[in-house]
Amino acid sequence: MIKKALEILTKENPFYAYLLLGVQLKNDNNVRNMSLKFSKNGDIIFLYNDKINKKPLWFLKAIILHELMHIINQHFRIKPKNSREKKIWDLAMDAAINQFIPELDARSIPLNLLIEEGHGVDNEVMFAGPPPFMINATAEEYFEWMMKEFEKKGDFDIESLPDSLDDHSNMFDSDIPVEMIIELTQNKVGKAFNLFGKTLETGVKQMISLSLQKSTIDWQTLIRRFAGVTIKGEKYLTPLKPNRRYENQPGWRYEYKSKLAVIMDTSASIIEEELNQFISEIEKISKYDVDITLIQVDESVTLVTDYKSGKWKDLEIYGGGETNLQPAVDLVQSQTRVEGIIIFTDGHVDVPAVKRRVLFVLSSKHNPEFIEDAIKIYGKNSVVILK
Repeated sequence: MIKKALEILTKENPFYAYLLLGVQLKNDNNVRNMSLKFSKNGDIIFLYNDKINKKPLWFLKAIILHELMHIINQHFRIKPKNSREKKIWDLAMDAAINQFIPELDARSIPLNLLIEEGHGVDNEVMFAGPPPFMINATAEEYFEWMMKEFEKKGDFDIESLPDSLDDHSNMFDSDIPVEMIIELTQNKVGKAFNLFGKTLETGVKQMISLSLQKSTIDWQTLIRRFAGVTIKGEKYLTPLKPNRRYENQPGWRYEYKSKLAVIMDTSASIIEEELNQFISEIEKISKYDVDITLIQVDESVTLVTDYKSGKWKDLEIYGGGETNLQPAVDLVQSQTRVEGIIIFTDGHVDVPAVKRRVLFVLSSKHNPEFIEDAIKIYGKNSVVILK
């Protein structure tokens, strides 16, 4: 039945057919339904439990698509820190994926009902779906929302949440570095998208398009150097950290994150291509463990907002006037407590006076004179150029 489902999928959609090329099927009755795994050579393996061969054909097709969506969304790059976080992360991933699979979406129960009213899902005819007010969000956004809801509700019995549709444990255990898996899978998804992306529905197409915009900057290394000193944030209660003194009670946790201000030049000299380039890089930064305050500026500050992963979908751009980066820098230095400032611009503006650590990210259509001036003032490591 699994092979039959694979055959039907390859005939129905060439995009998914391309992704399924070379995928290995292996029986493992220790997994729940199906599980994604990567071999030492980076090959994709679908582990399956024999019992799913007794499931309806629509279920088999849906769960195979579910595994492919894990690959497309690169869910394997974020490993839960403990069993409690895993429970929430499992459901967050399911909700992010199931909304794009019609057979599962039609049978889904929103996360808000799972939490607020204690509804369950059996992953047979009922599945986890997104809240109606958070359609097309990412797993990271659902995870953050669920954590806040548990804290507001005061019900910390996270273990009572239903299991996920598939077994996610093997996805995080690999003999090769996760960076290599990301590169291998992203290349394959990219080729499939270039060839057959037009066959996909709009929501899936939009999600894949953004994920494939590779960063031209090694943000992980750069952030580690640029914002190496983390700030100890507020102390708060969380169900994701057990209380050392009282069992089954929430524990205290301090928030340790790099806090960055990102200034985006939205003046008239910035064309749409550059804005898309800037937003793509800001989205890449948000994937790391940082808190981002995003400031848009032309000749004055036009917008100040927190930026979370996936927020690009609802981000409005304000600007179109002349260029002056200094008002945004002054706002950051007087009103925020951040470790450093990242400024996205084309450089057709005077270099601002910055008292904190700063990095200028110049678009491919940049002004070379700005680079020279910035390096003279802040050093050669203060400027990077997008290609």
